[in-house]
Amino acid sequence: MANLNSIVRQVMALDPDAPALEYRKQWHTWGELSAIVRAIEGILAANGIGSGTRIGGILRNTPQIAAAIIAIITSERCVVTLNPALPDDKLVNDIVALKTPVVIAESQDWQRQTVYDAVKASGALGIEITGDTANPARVILEMTSSDFRRDAEGVGIEMLTSGTTGAPKRVPLKARNFARMVLEAAVFENRDVNAPPRLSNAVTISNTPFSHIGGIFGLFVTLSAGRKACMLDRFRVEEFVDAVQRHKPKVAGAPPSALRMILDAGVPREALASLVAFRTSTAPLDPDLADQFYEHFGIPVLQNYGATEFAGGVAGWTLKDFRKSGKDRRGSVGKMNPGIEGRIVNPETGEPLPYGEKGLLELRASHLGDGKSWVRTTDLAKLDEELFLWILGRADNAIIRGGFKIIPDDVVKAIESHPAVLEACVVALPDPRLGQVPAAGYRVKSGQSVGEDELRAFLRERLTAYQVPTKLLRLADFPRTPSMKPSQPELKKLLEAA
Repeated sequence: MANLNSIVRQVMALDPDAPALEYRKQWHTWGELSAIVRAIEGILAANGIGSGTRIGGILRNTPQIAAAIIAIITSERCVVTLNPALPDDKLVNDIVALKTPVVIAESQDWQRQTVYDAVKASGALGIEITGDTANPARVILEMTSSDFRRDAEGVGIEMLTSGTTGAPKRVPLKARNFARMVLEAAVFENRDVNAPPRLSNAVTISNTPFSHIGGIFGLFVTLSAGRKACMLDRFRVEEFVDAVQRHKPKVAGAPPSALRMILDAGVPREALASLVAFRTSTAPLDPDLADQFYEHFGIPVLQNYGATEFAGGVAGWTLKDFRKSGKDRRGSVGKMNPGIEGRIVNPETGEPLPYGEKGLLELRASHLGDGKSWVRTTDLAKLDEELFLWILGRADNAIIRGGFKIIPDDVVKAIESHPAVLEACVVALPDPRLGQVPAAGYRVKSGQSVGEDELRAFLRERLTAYQVPTKLLRLADFPRTPSMKPSQPELKKLLEAA
């Protein structure tokens, strides 16, 4: 297989004066990115920070931080993700706990005094990405300690899982697995990764945070294809639509929640006329939502399924597959990716189940585990004979209310079937008598309203009594994970306090 690091370096050297990344409507060239890469590598080398070393990065969605990520990964070091959206105290806790010998951040994050103080107290080398083309990176804190966790040989990224249903955990993603994941994505673009690198006039709209695997994955897919990127801080309907209209990409992507936001904003069909497909991932996609989007815009929604723990992509739709099988396989997350085997097993016995049966999903691939054994997920799923995959919920998030099992997805679907409801999320709250009870947060569509009593009456007609949430909390927006999923732990805190 082609070498990802080599491809990226070759692409960046093709035309240093050509535009590479746009941010806030200003283009940054391949040469500017390369200068940042060289400056960071020079500082790391001068301080004895070799390959296989963990490098903490406070990762904002900017071209400068993109260059820092490129510098770390393509030099066979390990980027340890730090989320700039965290409050100062939580970011400080991460810095202290992770004990990386180096922390890289932009000037605005070094100006967060408690963050600066935490890195200084740790004795780590602090590198500032300045935004100055003449001096793009500089040492802001000298290394004064040796008490670090350095060794990450073979690991490209150490990243938090989304933490949608529980506390996030750190997952080491091997560099070779990440490279494989990026290069195999070329199949969805009909690209030959072994062809000589070249620059493309196409522009990718990039809005997934770098603190999420999808952000770094998308960056390297874009780089390896020689495409330009328009970088957005986060998904906002107005900015996204403006970027699509200016750059006219054929394919764009965002989380399922973005589809709802686009529809709710009343974006006209012609505003997204350049798109032939819309890719989505990071969260379950309601087939009704995909249908609504397709009916309004005429744009197929191509879902992908994956996870940080499994080196990213597991299954996904191609436009060709959608045109052939989209109607017949409505609700599927697509066909298993090349090189990945899937099977469905009985959750209790572990025995493989026939095609079409519901059970736990297990995966096997050369880059998973020992490469030979089946790796069990926590997702309930089914597979058909042509290896199209349906994700039917999680096996580990059922709510047991007085002995009755409640699947949160069933309750979410019922709440979202109310015509005024835009989005819902259901969590379990502890109960001294029943053990657990369901509770829900919900958002309403623009210009509409539904109160708790009305919604509860609506749900009683559609759910069994034990499924109806004991609390219903209307929110302007959910607390969210970096991938824009509703954060269940944070929502639980809000519901407990309500």
